[in-house]
Amino acid sequence: MFLKTRILAKNIRLKVLDMMHYSKSAHLASCFSCTDILAVIYENILKISPSYSSNGNRHRFILSKGHAAAAYYAAMYFKKILTKKEIDSFCKVNSLLEEHPSIKLKSVEAATGSLGHGLNIACGIALGAKIKKKNFKTFVLMSDGECNEGTVWEAAIFASSKKLNNLYAIIDSNKWQATERTKIIAPGSLFDQFKAFGWNVKIINGHNYKEIYSSFFNKIINTKPTLIIANTIKGKGVSFMEDDNNWHYKYPNQLELFKAKQEIMK
Repeated sequence: MFLKTRILAKNIRLKVLDMMHYSKSAHLASCFSCTDILAVIYENILKISPSYSSNGNRHRFILSKGHAAAAYYAAMYFKKILTKKEIDSFCKVNSLLEEHPSIKLKSVEAATGSLGHGLNIACGIALGAKIKKKNFKTFVLMSDGECNEGTVWEAAIFASSKKLNNLYAIIDSNKWQATERTKIIAPGSLFDQFKAFGWNVKIINGHNYKEIYSSFFNKIINTKPTLIIANTIKGKGVSFMEDDNNWHYKYPNQLELFKAKQEIMK
Protein backbone atom coordinates (compact mmCIF):
# COMPACT_ATOMS: atom_id res chain seq x y z
CA MET A 1 0.00 0.00 0.00
CA PHE A 2 2.82 2.41 0.80
CA LEU A 3 5.20 1.83 -2.12
CA LYS A 4 4.23 5.14 -3.74
CA THR A 5 4.53 6.85 -0.37
CA ARG A 6 8.05 5.49 0.11
CA ILE A 7 9.03 6.68 -3.38
CA LEU A 8 7.55 10.12 -2.72
CA ALA A 9 9.47 10.42 0.56
CA LYS A 10 12.73 9.47 -1.17
CA ASN A 11 12.11 11.97 -3.94
CA ILE A 12 11.28 14.73 -1.47
CA ARG A 13 14.55 14.17 0.39
CA LEU A 14 16.56 14.18 -2.84
CA LYS A 15 14.87 17.35 -4.06
CA VAL A 16 15.34 19.11 -0.72
CA LEU A 17 19.06 18.31 -0.78
CA ASP A 18 19.39 20.03 -4.16
CA MET A 19 17.23 22.96 -3.07
CA MET A 20 19.31 23.55 0.04
CA HIS A 21 22.64 23.07 -1.71
CA TYR A 22 21.97 25.49 -4.53
CA SER A 23 20.12 28.11 -2.48
CA LYS A 24 22.43 27.80 0.56
CA SER A 25 19.37 27.73 2.79
CA ALA A 26 18.81 26.37 6.28
CA HIS A 27 16.50 23.89 8.02
CA LEU A 28 17.43 20.79 6.02
CA ALA A 29 17.32 18.48 9.06
CA SER A 30 13.95 19.89 10.09
CA CYS A 31 12.63 19.05 6.62
CA PHE A 32 13.90 15.47 6.83
CA SER A 33 12.28 14.76 10.20
CA CYS A 34 8.82 15.47 8.79
CA THR A 35 9.31 14.16 5.24
CA ASP A 36 7.63 10.81 5.89
CA ILE A 37 4.64 12.55 7.47
CA LEU A 38 4.32 14.87 4.48
CA ALA A 39 4.61 11.91 2.09
CA VAL A 40 1.69 10.10 3.76
CA ILE A 41 -0.45 13.24 3.85
CA TYR A 42 0.20 14.11 0.20
CA GLU A 43 0.08 10.57 -1.19
CA ASN A 44 -2.65 8.99 0.94
CA ILE A 45 -4.81 11.69 2.57
CA LEU A 46 -5.24 14.87 0.52
CA LYS A 47 -6.33 13.20 -2.74
CA ILE A 48 -4.60 15.72 -4.96
CA SER A 49 -6.13 16.55 -8.33
CA PRO A 50 -5.56 19.34 -10.89
CA SER A 51 -8.47 21.27 -9.36
CA TYR A 52 -7.37 20.61 -5.77
CA SER A 53 -6.81 24.21 -4.63
CA SER A 54 -10.17 25.39 -6.00
CA ASN A 55 -12.20 22.52 -4.51
CA GLY A 56 -14.15 23.85 -1.54
CA ASN A 57 -14.56 20.34 -0.12
CA ARG A 58 -10.85 19.50 -0.15
CA HIS A 59 -9.07 18.46 3.03
CA ARG A 60 -6.99 21.35 4.35
CA PHE A 61 -3.32 21.06 5.31
CA ILE A 62 -1.28 23.69 7.14
CA LEU A 63 2.46 23.48 7.67
CA SER A 64 2.75 25.31 10.98
CA LYS A 65 6.48 24.56 11.21
CA GLY A 66 7.04 26.86 8.26
CA HIS A 67 10.82 26.47 8.36
CA ALA A 68 10.30 23.05 6.71
CA ALA A 69 8.89 24.77 3.63
CA ALA A 70 11.39 23.14 1.25
CA ALA A 71 9.94 19.69 1.97
CA TYR A 72 6.43 21.14 1.67
CA TYR A 73 7.26 22.59 -1.76
CA ALA A 74 8.92 19.36 -2.87
CA ALA A 75 5.81 17.36 -1.95
CA MET A 76 3.67 19.79 -3.96
CA TYR A 77 6.09 19.56 -6.88
CA PHE A 78 5.92 15.78 -7.08
CA LYS A 79 2.11 15.92 -6.86
CA LYS A 80 2.15 18.36 -9.82
CA ILE A 81 0.88 21.34 -7.85
CA LEU A 82 4.11 23.23 -8.54
CA THR A 83 5.97 23.32 -11.85
CA LYS A 84 9.66 22.59 -12.41
CA LYS A 85 10.23 26.27 -13.09
CA GLU A 86 8.63 27.15 -9.76
CA ILE A 87 10.53 24.56 -7.70
CA ASP A 88 13.81 25.60 -9.33
CA SER A 89 13.18 29.18 -8.24
CA PHE A 90 13.34 28.29 -4.53
CA CYS A 91 14.73 31.22 -2.52
CA LYS A 92 15.71 33.16 -5.62
CA VAL A 93 14.95 36.87 -6.02
CA ASN A 94 11.24 37.49 -6.70
CA SER A 95 10.35 33.80 -6.30
CA LEU A 96 7.07 32.87 -4.63
CA LEU A 97 8.87 29.92 -3.05
CA GLU A 98 10.30 31.73 -0.07
CA GLU A 99 12.10 30.14 2.87
CA HIS A 100 8.75 30.07 4.67
CA PRO A 101 5.34 29.45 3.01
CA SER A 102 3.49 32.40 1.52
CA ILE A 103 -0.20 32.60 0.67
CA LYS A 104 0.84 34.12 -2.65
CA LEU A 105 1.06 30.47 -3.68
CA LYS A 106 -2.51 29.36 -4.31
CA SER A 107 -1.81 25.89 -2.88
CA VAL A 108 -0.72 27.28 0.51
CA GLU A 109 -3.59 27.56 2.99
CA ALA A 110 -1.78 29.87 5.42
CA ALA A 111 1.45 31.85 5.67
CA THR A 112 3.55 30.34 8.46
CA GLY A 113 7.01 30.73 9.88
CA SER A 114 6.20 32.72 12.98
CA LEU A 115 5.78 29.65 15.12
CA GLY A 116 2.68 28.88 17.15
CA HIS A 117 0.02 30.22 14.80
CA GLY A 118 -0.75 27.26 12.53
CA LEU A 119 -2.93 25.48 15.07
CA ASN A 120 -4.98 28.64 15.63
CA ILE A 121 -5.62 29.02 11.90
CA ALA A 122 -6.49 25.33 11.64
CA CYS A 123 -9.02 25.74 14.46
CA GLY A 124 -10.74 28.52 12.55
CA ILE A 125 -10.90 26.45 9.37
CA ALA A 126 -12.20 23.39 11.24
CA LEU A 127 -14.88 25.43 13.02
CA GLY A 128 -15.88 27.04 9.73
CA ALA A 129 -16.34 23.59 8.23
CA LYS A 130 -18.68 22.62 11.05
CA ILE A 131 -20.72 25.82 10.74
CA LYS A 132 -21.06 25.32 6.98
CA LYS A 133 -21.70 21.59 7.43
CA LYS A 134 -18.72 20.63 5.30
CA ASN A 135 -17.15 17.18 5.65
CA PHE A 136 -13.52 18.00 4.99
CA LYS A 137 -10.84 17.55 7.66
CA THR A 138 -8.10 19.96 8.65
CA PHE A 139 -4.56 18.76 9.28
CA VAL A 140 -1.81 20.87 10.81
CA LEU A 141 1.84 19.81 11.12
CA MET A 142 3.66 21.43 14.04
CA SER A 143 7.08 21.20 15.66
CA ASP A 144 7.64 20.18 19.26
CA GLY A 145 9.58 23.41 19.82
CA GLU A 146 6.70 25.64 18.81
CA CYS A 147 4.62 24.19 21.62
CA ASN A 148 6.55 26.63 23.83
CA GLU A 149 4.27 29.33 22.41
CA GLY A 150 1.24 30.36 24.47
CA THR A 151 -0.93 30.65 21.37
CA VAL A 152 -0.69 26.88 20.92
CA TRP A 153 -2.40 26.34 24.26
CA GLU A 154 -5.05 28.95 23.57
CA ALA A 155 -5.84 27.02 20.38
CA ALA A 156 -5.81 23.73 22.31
CA ILE A 157 -8.46 25.06 24.70
CA PHE A 158 -10.54 26.45 21.86
CA ALA A 159 -10.45 23.22 19.81
CA SER A 160 -11.53 21.16 22.79
CA SER A 161 -14.32 23.54 23.81
CA LYS A 162 -15.70 23.58 20.26
CA LYS A 163 -15.43 19.78 19.94
CA LEU A 164 -13.43 20.03 16.71
CA ASN A 165 -13.32 16.34 15.90
CA ASN A 166 -12.52 17.27 12.29
CA LEU A 167 -9.13 18.66 13.38
CA TYR A 168 -5.88 16.67 13.42
CA ALA A 169 -2.69 18.20 14.80
CA ILE A 170 0.56 16.32 14.17
CA ILE A 171 3.65 17.21 16.20
CA ASP A 172 6.95 16.44 14.50
CA SER A 173 8.70 15.47 17.73
CA ASN A 174 12.34 15.39 16.67
CA LYS A 175 13.47 16.42 20.19
CA TRP A 176 15.42 19.47 19.04
CA GLN A 177 14.91 23.22 18.87
CA ALA A 178 17.16 25.70 17.12
CA THR A 179 19.86 25.69 19.79
CA GLU A 180 19.06 22.97 22.33
CA ARG A 181 17.11 19.82 23.17
CA THR A 182 13.38 20.50 23.52
CA LYS A 183 13.20 18.71 26.88
CA ILE A 184 15.84 21.07 28.31
CA ILE A 185 14.18 24.26 27.07
CA ALA A 186 10.62 23.19 27.85
CA PRO A 187 10.39 20.16 30.17
CA GLY A 188 7.08 18.35 30.40
CA SER A 189 4.91 15.84 28.61
CA LEU A 190 3.02 17.00 25.52
CA PHE A 191 0.95 13.83 25.82
CA ASP A 192 -0.20 14.71 29.33
CA GLN A 193 -0.66 18.40 28.56
CA PHE A 194 -2.88 17.93 25.50
CA LYS A 195 -4.77 15.13 27.25
CA ALA A 196 -5.48 17.53 30.13
CA PHE A 197 -6.74 20.09 27.61
CA GLY A 198 -9.34 17.60 26.36
CA TRP A 199 -7.78 16.07 23.25
CA ASN A 200 -7.48 12.53 21.95
CA VAL A 201 -3.72 11.92 22.00
CA LYS A 202 -1.74 9.26 20.15
CA ILE A 203 1.98 8.55 20.03
CA ILE A 204 3.40 7.02 16.87
CA ASN A 205 6.62 6.34 14.99
CA GLY A 206 6.80 9.31 12.63
CA HIS A 207 8.79 7.32 10.08
CA ASN A 208 6.42 4.36 9.87
CA TYR A 209 3.96 4.94 7.02
CA LYS A 210 1.34 2.53 8.33
CA GLU A 211 1.34 4.12 11.79
CA ILE A 212 1.15 7.63 10.35
CA TYR A 213 -1.75 6.74 8.07
CA SER A 214 -3.67 4.78 10.72
CA SER A 215 -3.36 7.61 13.24
CA PHE A 216 -5.80 9.70 11.20
CA PHE A 217 -8.57 7.16 11.77
CA ASN A 218 -10.25 5.22 14.59
CA LYS A 219 -10.50 8.10 17.01
CA ILE A 220 -10.97 7.06 20.63
CA ILE A 221 -13.58 9.72 21.41
CA ASN A 222 -15.20 11.18 18.32
CA THR A 223 -16.21 14.49 19.91
CA LYS A 224 -12.61 15.56 20.54
CA PRO A 225 -9.82 16.98 18.38
CA THR A 226 -6.92 14.60 17.82
CA LEU A 227 -3.25 15.19 18.53
CA ILE A 228 -0.67 12.85 17.03
CA ILE A 229 2.79 12.96 18.59
CA ALA A 230 5.08 11.60 15.88
CA ASN A 231 8.44 10.55 17.28
CA THR A 232 10.97 11.43 14.60
CA ILE A 233 14.70 11.83 14.01
CA LYS A 234 16.04 15.18 12.92
CA GLY A 235 17.90 14.69 9.64
CA LYS A 236 16.27 11.28 9.07
CA GLY A 237 17.56 9.45 6.00
CA VAL A 238 21.20 10.58 6.00
CA SER A 239 23.39 8.99 8.67
CA PHE A 240 25.76 11.90 9.17
CA MET A 241 22.85 14.33 9.57
CA GLU A 242 20.66 12.27 11.89
CA ASP A 243 20.14 13.77 15.34
CA ASP A 244 22.89 16.32 14.63
CA ASN A 245 21.50 19.77 15.36
CA ASN A 246 24.31 21.45 13.39
CA TRP A 247 22.15 20.67 10.35
CA HIS A 248 19.42 22.98 11.63
CA TYR A 249 21.19 25.83 9.85
CA LYS A 250 23.84 24.08 7.75
CA TYR A 251 23.50 23.32 4.04
CA PRO A 252 25.43 20.56 2.21
CA ASN A 253 28.57 21.24 0.21
CA GLN A 254 29.22 19.32 -3.01
CA LEU A 255 30.78 16.29 -1.31
CA GLU A 256 28.09 16.13 1.40
CA LEU A 257 25.43 16.44 -1.28
CA PHE A 258 26.90 13.46 -3.14
CA LYS A 259 27.22 11.31 -0.01
CA ALA A 260 23.71 12.15 1.19
CA LYS A 261 22.17 11.29 -2.17
CA GLN A 262 24.04 7.97 -2.22
CA GLU A 263 22.52 7.02 1.12
CA ILE A 264 18.99 8.04 0.19
CA MET A 265 19.07 6.20 -3.14
CA LYS A 266 20.17 2.87 -1.58
